[in-house]
Formats: sequence, structure tokens, C-alpha cells
Amino acid sequence: MHIQDWAYQTDTFNAQGFIAFDDSIKTPQPVVLVAHDWSGCNEFAKQQTQRLAALGYVGLAIDLYGEGQIGQSNDQKMKLMQPLLEDRSLIMQRWQAAITSLASLPQANTQKIAAIGFCFGGLCALDLARHTDTIRGVVSFHGLLNPPTTVTLSSIPARILVLHGYDDPMVPPEQVNQFAEEMTQAHADWQIHLYGHTQHAFTNPQANDATLGTIYNKLMAKRAWLQMEHFLIEIFE
Repeated sequence: MHIQDWAYQTDTFNAQGFIAFDDSIKTPQPVVLVAHDWSGCNEFAKQQTQRLAALGYVGLAIDLYGEGQIGQSNDQKMKLMQPLLEDRSLIMQRWQAAITSLASLPQANTQKIAAIGFCFGGLCALDLARHTDTIRGVVSFHGLLNPPTTVTLSSIPARILVLHGYDDPMVPPEQVNQFAEEMTQAHADWQIHLYGHTQHAFTNPQANDATLGTIYNKLMAKRAWLQMEHFLIEIFE
């Protein structure tokens, strides 16, 4: 497996992502972009790219904050995340920078792109689907589901998979229902899988904080990953 840091930039933004792919495969591979949680492009995000590479994809962990910044405390993480929540057009600019960088990678099949995201990254993945018609599908793992206030596509062609804990205190069931209505109004091909007795950040072994409601759940993490695997096979057919 080939792994490396992946630097890319625009005129005003320098990113430090991470890429992984199986270099024994000689034909261009579908790409799965990975959007990190509120910490930044951390080891957990990078590990997911390697898991994707083992499945035969090019995995690219994007850097939404720039310069490889990673928050250490909750206050630092919030400070990094908040500007993108306040101006979600920045999220799209940073997605586009990562996607544009793939043109220099011959192993990447840029006609077959999907995105997955975790927590804050789930929101970012869903925003990508809301704003562009160039990707096959997105997967949100315990992501934030509230829509942006900016104009989005009237019809969402990307397929949508949301993997969510029923007891997530940050996104309760009524918000899940609102998201389902949004996707229905946008004529999206959407799925939502709710996991009982499961809270926020359930896929991340390092995310245990009962005060925040972030509790790792090994079984549900396994179930969610398998759901994603089947989804990717379907959208890349």
C-alpha cells in the first residue's frame, strides 16, 4: 500500500491532507474523500483512508482547516470549526481544492468520486452533495444534519447514506426526520440507518466523553462500516 502526506492549495489556502492507495492496482481507482471531525485531519481520518485503500479505492483525507491544524482542546476544536459553520461556502471551496488536486494523481479515477465524513465531517460531506452534481454519493457517520442557509441544488443526484445513533444528543430524532424531509424534497436517493442505544462519534475509539455524549460503540462502528462498503460497491458499479 502506498501512503503519503498530500499537500494541495489555492491562492489563499494551503492544505495538508493524506492519501492512500493500493499501488499494485494498475488501473485508475475510484476515489473516496474523507472529511475529518472537528479536531482536524488527525490520525483517525488517516486510518480511514488506509482502510479504504485496502478495499481498492484511493482514499484522500482532506484538510478542511488548512496547514494541517489540529485542535487539542475542545475550545481549540470549536475555534477551528466555527468559521466554516458560520460560512459554509468555505467548506465547498476546500472540497473543490482537494478534488482539483486529484488531477495530478494518475491512480485516481476522477469520474468516480464519493465522500465520507465523521461528525463535523459528515456535515461537510452532505454539503458536498447539496452543492455539486459531480460525485456519486456521500456517507455521513454520526454527522450534523442541519442544512446550510445558502442556495443548494434543487435536485440532489448523489446518493445519500446517513449512519446515525438514535441517542445522539447533538442530532436528536426530530432533526433526523427534518433531514429526511429535506432529502425527499430534493428528490435524493437517500437512506438513513439508526442504531439503537448509540450516541455521537460512535465509530471513534478516542472519542469517549460522556459529558458531550460521544461514546465509542465497537459493534455499531462495525455495522456502519459494512453498510458503507455495500453502498460504495453500489454507487461505483
